[in-house]
Amino acid sequence: MGELALAAKITHVPSMYLSELPGPHFGCRQAAIDGHLEIGRRCRELGVDTIVIFDTHWLVNSGYHINCAEKFEGIYTSNELPHFIKNMPYAYDGNPELGLLLAEAATQAGIHTRAHDQTTLALEYGSLVPMRYMNSDRHFKVVSVSALCMVHHLVDSVALGKAFREAIEQGYAGKVAIFASGSLSHRFAQNGVSEQFLHKVWSPFLEVIDRRVVELWQAGDWPTFCGMLPEYADKCHGEGFMHDTAMLLGALGWDQYRGKVEVITPYFGSSGTGQINAIFPLE
Repeated sequence: MGELALAAKITHVPSMYLSELPGPHFGCRQAAIDGHLEIGRRCRELGVDTIVIFDTHWLVNSGYHINCAEKFEGIYTSNELPHFIKNMPYAYDGNPELGLLLAEAATQAGIHTRAHDQTTLALEYGSLVPMRYMNSDRHFKVVSVSALCMVHHLVDSVALGKAFREAIEQGYAGKVAIFASGSLSHRFAQNGVSEQFLHKVWSPFLEVIDRRVVELWQAGDWPTFCGMLPEYADKCHGEGFMHDTAMLLGALGWDQYRGKVEVITPYFGSSGTGQINAIFPLE
């Protein structure tokens, strides 16, 4: 049947797009872009046909949602940071079949999930930024999952990830990659000093905790990390309350997972937030 071929935690900082443009910040995020290119290369090498993105920029206030339209096309400007991402064209193909399968499996597992295949719902930049660098030729189909979950329990996101893995392996005839698209700590720089923090984390406390988390990932100490995740997400301003990370680890086995993370783009600060590109090896 199907196969989960690659899993990763990835950055989507809008300064990656800014990094492409002529000006004072040209090239500032080349390492992050190169990390996306490498992860995309590995997906191609593994025969991945669809990328499922847990997108921490898709805010939802009820239930879980999957955007699995047949195609996505438009010109995107960020309402959050319109001076960073503006007039960015995109065009990708969706995978309604997989999206509907994932929603059904999660709902049967007790996590009510809706798939939106006949929709004008657009992609958010937690999906658009990585696809810009990994999928400019539309090689992969794209499915986006809401992961800025405002009133949800992390344990439900873990269960959703577990159901997704089972659905892929038992009901899908293809190879899938899953990405948790979001930061580690996510405390943006205070208004008025953002330029000073373009390449920095907001506080030494947040950076120290983030770096310790990466050490736990590299050591494969998932019982410790999973145990601390709710408090870490709260006290360190985890992006999307770190539901993307809970979904990813749910698909990998949660605290029973034993993989040791491979860092592709080393931890870096961006506008106060802590960022990384890292592959979570499949057992």
